[in-house]
Amino acid sequence: MTVWVVVSILALMLSPLAWLRPSRHQGGKMALRLEARRMGLSMQLTPQAWPHWLPVQPPSPCAQFQRARRGRQPAQWCYWQSAPGVWLNQWREPCTDAVLLEHFAGLPGDVFKVEAGPQMIALCWGEKGDSRSLQAIATLLKVLA
Repeated sequence: MTVWVVVSILALMLSPLAWLRPSRHQGGKMALRLEARRMGLSMQLTPQAWPHWLPVQPPSPCAQFQRARRGRQPAQWCYWQSAPGVWLNQWREPCTDAVLLEHFAGLPGDVFKVEAGPQMIALCWGEKGDSRSLQAIATLLKVLA
């Protein structure tokens, strides 16, 4: 009987340590983020104001991968993916730029937004893919930067 009491007390004391260990899902996300860092991308969780017309509201905060832009007066634009392969601007007009559409075609379906500002190009991703999805994202950001 004394052995069972000691074992139960030890189990009770050690059980909070199991909560500190990341789950497989969290561990996979951390591995993708470290790999993105090695590829030269920076990542941050940023709160997003998503358009009301998106069929499925993406998470907020969302993982935003970004890269610094080059050039003096780079073009500025923002497109949301309403369905896989369907890219719309803030007025729900489809993207007509053939170069951008060619680059967007290789992106995973859980990329929610690609935005090019004066200093950075950023991409909001649901992080449901693997290293191949991350490689496609890194290639896009490098080409468009």
